[in-house]
Amino acid sequence: MLLQALAFYVFAFVVMASATMVVVSRNPVYSVLFLILAFFNAAALFILIGAEFIAMILVIVYVGAVAVLFLFVVMMLDINLTQLREGFLKYLPVGALIGLVLLLEILFGLGVLGGDSATMAGLAKAGAQVGAIDNTRAIGRVLYTQYFYLFQAAGVVLLVAMIGAIVLTLRSRPGVRRQRIGEQLYRPKDQTITVVKVPTREGV
Repeated sequence: MLLQALAFYVFAFVVMASATMVVVSRNPVYSVLFLILAFFNAAALFILIGAEFIAMILVIVYVGAVAVLFLFVVMMLDINLTQLREGFLKYLPVGALIGLVLLLEILFGLGVLGGDSATMAGLAKAGAQVGAIDNTRAIGRVLYTQYFYLFQAAGVVLLVAMIGAIVLTLRSRPGVRRQRIGEQLYRPKDQTITVVKVPTREGV
């Protein structure tokens, strides 16, 4: 128990420190690298509580896909750091207000504020049932029964976001040749094949 508690405090401290560096770091590439470090340590925390499936999903999906994508996008974009620093103080009150609201919601959900929490009471009541099965099956039961409609709504939101990103980046630029499959398939024969008659002994 002592070793597990020590590992928890170490991983939790690294997560909080790296999350802070994500926000306060001036270089966006360093911010993404600190974000990857935070994901790895959060996965270690999930392993400590026996949720190895969530830990693997966190590493595979977020570190292997999302964070790497962020890193490539940040490295490809020409970000004006001076302009970002100038707008930091302008939006600091709004950001602080949003952060305070999120903190109050977390404390209310954990039962720190507002007395006993129904969420924590429900988790304590179902603790024996959840411990009897593996966490993959438990997540599947909760996700595809109680939160099925929310899961489908999240999929629709991601689909709309993907379509919006494609529409925003799809630009018609003059002088850029694009492949048009329909025009290629329905070309007449005289535009597709050219028959050249080469005289005898005059070919290449």
